[in-house]
Amino acid sequence: MERNYLLFDLDGTLTDPGIGITKSVQYALRSYGIEEPDLTKLYPFIGPPLRDSFIRYYNFSEEQAMEAIGRYREYYTVRGIYENAVYDGIPEMLSRLKDAGAYLAVATSKPEDFAVQIISHFGLESYFDHVCGAAMNETDRATKADVIRYALETIGVDDRRQVLMTGDREHDVLGARANGLDCVGVLFGYGNRKELEEVQAYRIVRTVGELTACLLEELGR
Repeated sequence: MERNYLLFDLDGTLTDPGIGITKSVQYALRSYGIEEPDLTKLYPFIGPPLRDSFIRYYNFSEEQAMEAIGRYREYYTVRGIYENAVYDGIPEMLSRLKDAGAYLAVATSKPEDFAVQIISHFGLESYFDHVCGAAMNETDRATKADVIRYALETIGVDDRRQVLMTGDREHDVLGARANGLDCVGVLFGYGNRKELEEVQAYRIVRTVGELTACLLEELGR
């Protein structure tokens, strides 16, 4: 069956947000007396819900994690959101997919308001029928599975065999599977082959060019 509905993760899949997210985390950690000068050590924060990452990597309590998100946003909303870049070839890929008749939507763990702002900032809004993300309170639609479910409800597609997710981290694959979807894993983001193989990504691609060919094939084009 052709996959006419394509869902995309945002961070690490459409854009490279590495500097903005890690500097925002660095800023938040500093509020707790934690200095982390090596931004690469904060790469695990890129993709998963922030609350989960503060708890997992720095043993924050639920309350501390929510407070840290507030600190994070002090930097992110002013500077970090723009310390970001679209991966080379993404606009061309999206254009080809739209021309092939695909329905495109973003499904991201980033708060939806931020995701809409980023998509607009980079001039990508014309490619997407919907941009779906987490709620700003970080509790509603808190998991990737929640976000993908919300995206499916927003789209209103009945047959989930027509839908394919694309992302760079394990939570993209697991969130898709929880909703009965396959997920293509990309290696140009912040995951790696081992991570994606362990959660049994449907297909794994190395480059934007490979992803373009993969998705056009899934569209039957």
